[in-house]
Amino acid sequence: MNFSENQPGLKARLAHVAIAASSAAAVLTVGVSAVTAMPATAQDLASEVAEALQLRLPKTPIDEIACDRFGPWCEVVSGETLFYIDKSARYLLVGRLYDMEERRDVTASRLLELNPDLIAAGAARANPSANENAASAPVTGTVDLSSLPAEGAFLWGNKKGPKLIVFSDFQCGYCRRLVGELGKAGVLVEERPISILGSQSRRLAETVICASDPAAALHQAYEGALDPSGASCAETRGLDANEAFARANGFAGTPVIVRASDGAVLHGYRDAATLREFARPAKEQHK
Repeated sequence: MNFSENQPGLKARLAHVAIAASSAAAVLTVGVSAVTAMPATAQDLASEVAEALQLRLPKTPIDEIACDRFGPWCEVVSGETLFYIDKSARYLLVGRLYDMEERRDVTASRLLELNPDLIAAGAARANPSANENAASAPVTGTVDLSSLPAEGAFLWGNKKGPKLIVFSDFQCGYCRRLVGELGKAGVLVEERPISILGSQSRRLAETVICASDPAAALHQAYEGALDPSGASCAETRGLDANEAFARANGFAGTPVIVRASDGAVLHGYRDAATLREFARPAKEQHK
């Protein structure tokens, strides 16, 4: 009997090997297939990196992840820890990122944004829940609002409610969360953007202020639905005034909430109940 009559040919055997190899590769890569695919949006990428992190670090809670801020790195907030992961979810960095172009410590800025009360020394730590549900949140001083021009501000919210002035950055995650709480609090919001997180934040602010409907554009910016075209108009000088005021008063992070009636200052994210109480004139509080 001829051997070739009972055994598959070389080409057939190679084909079987190739199929088996490709099947094995598919099984081996299923855990990280999400991060090797090309996502449609930054949000998709963040979701896929989060899935890969859950496979590789199943005991690490992921509270927030953003992949559109720091080049090849995704920023991850996990409990009290702030760290970075590359977009293949392979390399993890615990430490500080420094923006050489803007000459600033972006990690320090982010820590101040997450928790202005945090003393960041040594490891990069963040405690995003420290400011939440603080009905008796302490006022950290007052500022003189008389130097702020009418330009550079967006009014939205309850026109009949007490006014709060909010210094914010459209790329700030806690500013985005604050928007919802301000709406629940029933206050009138005078929002003044400052560019804590860099040039992209400034472009977003300029696009909002030059829009035909700035209040609508503001909410689109927070939702990531606004194209930062960098549109320019005369009103952008008001943004310079916002940033000069923030620097003069030591606003190193966002959000910063100021009571319009007396200039009292509250740093960081707060819930609706705290905002509602804070917005009331000081003499009416705790009655």
